[in-house]
Amino acid sequence: MTSVRIILLGATGYTGRLTAEAMVRAGLAPVLAGRRHDAVARLADRLAPLAPQPSSEPGIAVADAGDPGSVRRLIESADDVLVSTVGPFVEWGDTAVEAAVDAGAAYLDSTGEPPFIRRVFEDFGPRAAATGARLITAFGYDYVPGNLAGALALRRCRRAGRPATRLDIGYFIEGSFGISSGTRASAAGVLLAPSYARRGGALVERRASGGRTRAFDLGRGRSWKGLPVAGSEHLALPLSDPDVADIEVWLGWAGKWTPAAAYAGTALGAVAAVPGAGDRAMRALRQRLGRTTGEGPDAASRASARTVVQAEAFDAVGRPLTTVRLEGPSPYDLTAELLAWGAAMAATHAIAPGAHGPVDAFGLDALERGCADMGLVAVA
Repeated sequence: MTSVRIILLGATGYTGRLTAEAMVRAGLAPVLAGRRHDAVARLADRLAPLAPQPSSEPGIAVADAGDPGSVRRLIESADDVLVSTVGPFVEWGDTAVEAAVDAGAAYLDSTGEPPFIRRVFEDFGPRAAATGARLITAFGYDYVPGNLAGALALRRCRRAGRPATRLDIGYFIEGSFGISSGTRASAAGVLLAPSYARRGGALVERRASGGRTRAFDLGRGRSWKGLPVAGSEHLALPLSDPDVADIEVWLGWAGKWTPAAAYAGTALGAVAAVPGAGDRAMRALRQRLGRTTGEGPDAASRASARTVVQAEAFDAVGRPLTTVRLEGPSPYDLTAELLAWGAAMAATHAIAPGAHGPVDAFGLDALERGCADMGLVAVA
């Protein structure tokens, strides 16, 4: 497609393998990078027949997030695009971002961990603006669909002459769904880390949910609850629409167990708030959950799950203005396709230096078209 190199760090992990396949099928000729030469070589050999032409077959490289020098050597120029699926990101993510920032390159990742997302925007973003690097974090199921649904709702309100000031965004999964070993390990970063929301135009700290939940009417007789979480929407959507003053993101994966999960999160948050205990608890939980790596739902299991994300917009006095509901492929398949699409866009389109959300990086129209091509479309 171009002479720009697209590098996938963490290619042999579960999300990495799915992303590598999506990139190869799209003809991106990615450089597949992982810790062990034999593992990345086997993956490249397996995927090579899927390439549309020989010139788009994958290459390989050896790099380890625990060895910053090996990651820096992956990037040859500021035109390169580094995609990271190496988690937990709160533990291993900084290495790739720092390498991209120092090289002035483009960077995307698959994280859903709020502390890391915030760090990319607030700490790495200003450095990227100075070096010319382009950073787009959380470019998967976490949290592109909510950014897209929220932006579509805000645009719909503006066009109707009734600007919205508040958004509630809910994430749900329809059908049976399993989580990968990497997601289990990263969950510690969500359960024990400080959370945040956007209120009155500012980011505010929030340690735990306090048992709060919110019900979303998802149509067809579906009323599902979500518990409050910190997403990229709180940081990203105001970049394209500064008038939105209040943003809440709600996670409804637990289904009927969501209220119990909300109270469990409160209890874990209380432990994490004890000075010195939080870091020890998070490390222990990550180690326990991350003992198994590279595993996740098979193709049949993923095919039985559907992404459902809904954004609801309100005016300044709380009156509902509009609802946008998106439905599409399973979270892992969607993440892989999003990272492949985002890498291709970053390689071929100009993006301003700094940290970005999906909408301000690529534009709402392009993001909507790209997601529609993956099967993520508005149904309401």
